[in-house]
Amino acid sequence: MNWSPDAEAKLKEIPFFVRPAVRKRIEALAGEAGREAIDLAFYEEAKAQFGQK
Repeated sequence: MNWSPDAEAKLKEIPFFVRPAVRKRIEALAGEAGREAIDLAFYEEAKAQFGQK
């Protein structure tokens, strides 16, 4: 799954010990949505679904 540089930068703000799980979950959501890439807007939308800000 391709990540835009700004979405990747936001992902790196997440603590390292949960980052792999968050990446996997966001990529799963993107796949379900038929997306081939994750941009910042989708990243923020996915985080909102997790109850994060």
